Amino acid sequence: MNRNGRLDNQVALITGSSKGIGAGIAVEFARAGADVCINYVGSSEEAQKVVANIESLGRRAIAVQADVSDREQIVRMVETCERVLGPIDILVTNAVASVRSSILQTQFEDLKRTIEIGVYGVFHAFQVVAGRMVDKGIRGSIIHVSSPHAHVPFKEAVDYNTAKAGAHQLALSAANELMWHGIRVNILEPGWTDTPGERTWYSDEHLKSIGERMPLKRMGSPEDLGRAAVFLASDNAEYIAGAVLKVDGGQFVEGGPSWNTTGRHQ
Repeated sequence: MNRNGRLDNQVALITGSSKGIGAGIAVEFARAGADVCINYVGSSEEAQKVVANIESLGRRAIAVQADVSDREQIVRMVETCERVLGPIDILVTNAVASVRSSILQTQFEDLKRTIEIGVYGVFHAFQVVAGRMVDKGIRGSIIHVSSPHAHVPFKEAVDYNTAKAGAHQLALSAANELMWHGIRVNILEPGWTDTPGERTWYSDEHLKSIGERMPLKRMGSPEDLGRAAVFLASDNAEYIAGAVLKVDGGQFVEGGPSWNTTGRHQ
């Protein structure tokens, strides 16, 4: 069988893709030949920059504002994406929220909001997009961007730990069911990745020192995650379903020296 590892003329929807890992995945998808629907909340400025970057690569792109915790907004976003670009072949659930505080300090509303975006948003996107894939007979690919927080109870991250753990299990459950429809669900698990989100918590100097202590002597990049996502979405991974692909530069090799060298993670 001829496999080229490309995504030519496929349509991808990526939640939370106006910056960081989501934007990195979007651009790498375009490099591989896909057209991309960029999802954002708030100002469209960052999302439009990603759209322009994709268009400069010769692919089509649109930016659609939608709060993924609201199912009706997801439905409208999917309808817009399909009307402009065509039926969705690839879904990536990447949208997150996080407050990062201790169990004694976390406000219930903050926990609730993180779960609404990080768990309910994944559920809504999976169900809406996968349902359309099944109806149209599309043997699609769904990728969930997880985190070490799904397994490791990092301090001062109770809301994020909880949401990531729930969404991780949700994605594996979806994989177990959707593979029977020819839809492959897989999980990307970044290590510590240099994103705008991390820069809200840490200075450039701190992030540089983190990179120097990583096994491969640098932090991950959104492009690293993007290239891995292209692989999982492509025909090169046609027999991979329900897998968890760590893209962490060896940071979380079990029993390895890096387990306790860092704190919070992307």
